[in-house]
Amino acid sequence: MAKYLLLKHYRGAPAPVNNVPMDQWTPEEISAHVRYMNDFAARLEKTGEFVDGQALAPDGLWVRYDGEGRPPVTDGPFAETKDLIAGWMVIDVDSQERALELAGELSAAPGAGGRPIHEWLEVRPFLTAAPGGMECHAGG
Repeated sequence: MAKYLLLKHYRGAPAPVNNVPMDQWTPEEISAHVRYMNDFAARLEKTGEFVDGQALAPDGLWVRYDGEGRPPVTDGPFAETKDLIAGWMVIDVDSQERALELAGELSAAPGAGGRPIHEWLEVRPFLTAAPGGMECHAGG
């Protein structure tokens, strides 16, 4: 089994086919989208392929270390210029092909007008070995 991160983007990814921002959807369209996502996750829980997933708000800050005894440096939010992650799902599947199959299915979640969004999802495998051949245990 291999873990993959499926990333949904508010912006920064190529435009989806049904390109209507969620803040312009009706409450019923939002409910249908959330129901699709929950049903998708529930189905993957039954097969043992679901690990975790969360939706993210568009607000956030960039933070970095600024030296011993100093407060962290923050930047933003500057949502209009930075890529924004809308949410993520972690799956644990037998192959990259299965990860791509599931990402394609997740891309078909309904949006405006009840039509599939056909959004682009970023599919990222978890790092299983650090550079130089050392084993990496971060995240799983």
